[in-house]
Amino acid sequence: MADTTFTSMGKGPGTSAEEWIRFYNAADIWQGIRRGNEERLKRGEFDLRWLKSDGGVWGLKVEPTAHGMTFVEINRRTHLGEIADEAEHRNMAPRGSIRDPYKDQMPEFTHYDLTRKHEFWSDSVVSLYEEAKARQWNASTDIPWQELEPISEDLERAACQFATFLNEVEFVAGDFPSIWMHRIPNEYFEAKAFLASQITDEARHAEVFRKRAVANGGGLLHVGAGFEWALKAILDAPSHTLGTFMLNVLAEGLVLSMFRAGEFIAKTRVDKEIFRRCMQDEARHVSYGTMHLKYFLEHAPDRAKALEVMHGYADVGEQVILTALTEPLLLEPLAVLMGGGLKNIDQGMDGVRFLWATMMEEYLQRCDRAGFSRRDLIKIPTEFPY
Repeated sequence: MADTTFTSMGKGPGTSAEEWIRFYNAADIWQGIRRGNEERLKRGEFDLRWLKSDGGVWGLKVEPTAHGMTFVEINRRTHLGEIADEAEHRNMAPRGSIRDPYKDQMPEFTHYDLTRKHEFWSDSVVSLYEEAKARQWNASTDIPWQELEPISEDLERAACQFATFLNEVEFVAGDFPSIWMHRIPNEYFEAKAFLASQITDEARHAEVFRKRAVANGGGLLHVGAGFEWALKAILDAPSHTLGTFMLNVLAEGLVLSMFRAGEFIAKTRVDKEIFRRCMQDEARHVSYGTMHLKYFLEHAPDRAKALEVMHGYADVGEQVILTALTEPLLLEPLAVLMGGGLKNIDQGMDGVRFLWATMMEEYLQRCDRAGFSRRDLIKIPTEFPY
């Protein structure tokens, strides 16, 4: 009998072409499905399963609100809003659909192994997704590039160095959710949809900072080792929740503070518009991360153990992020921009000290909101120590 075990082939992008061919040649389940369909067609028979419903939604019309036909209204008016704490199935069928008998043949085959809701959910995920759609913007046409004015070379170099840092950071901020999104079952498509919107946002951020680096006669400048170690730690996270804490709560939270400062210290209208638009996107990502951490801690089977694991991760993660924060390739261009030029870099460091304290306090506030107090445990100095 042909091998029909779905564990006989490696999963994901690492599967070789030879393994793929060998597996699908050996598995007889899909061949049996096809043969059954072909025989029915040859006999001229109709199946007509699609004419039957489970009686739960059929005939219930949902009217759009002033905000349109949102997930909020669909979920509120129908049983489609009943979201299980753990996915019953790991196949590709969307929540609320009528599953064929084949459902039990798929579990070991699919990638959907992030099956417990508390591993990725946030009660704000639906509204954040709706906001993400409503506030999309185009980095090619919505930034007034034609108004980009020449500035002194030291300020332009500082702006390009900061843009280079952000270009690298934002790419990884899009890479991380893509690692985990395909592992979430379709039972929780709202979370998958939001993560997809985050990937889109981060691609646009990487795009706009790359364009800013070259648009005013400058270019992409230096990348620091401290940046790359911090980004590697995010991508290496052993779970979605731990990585989301590192990315959305800690790292992107600090970048959000930088965006606010960037809008304030920007030397051109173009720069102000870039930071303003990126800031509204980043706020969604930070909100998701904070509220996911809260949901995780409130719904973890063992809250005490979950807190212990999270604090252990934060103890290391904060120190890794500190490596990036102390990079001269970040602090020095910020000081030049804040001081208004290289000659005023010492005065600009006063602005960096204020920004540092602001970033730390806002990070601690996010942790407080999530029920994850780090005030007595934080490994990053809350005041600029240098």
